[in-house]
Amino acid sequence: MVCIVGCMMRTNIVLDDELIAEAFSYSQTISTKRELIETALKEYVDTRKRKNIGELRGKISFNEDYDYKAMRK
Repeated sequence: MVCIVGCMMRTNIVLDDELIAEAFSYSQTISTKRELIETALKEYVDTRKRKNIGELRGKISFNEDYDYKAMRK
């Protein structure tokens, strides 16, 4: 299967019923398991991305004379 954009994959997985129930208890707008899992995956990926960005701390140097306001003109 080759996906370029917006590919969906059907899969069957065994989920911990108690964990699913707990996750639903924290959700006020999610009503299906599919939506719950998609939200959890998106949050997981976002968290990992932020972690990776955090690893750049101290590794990027900025020009002291950089004037971002001048760039806006």
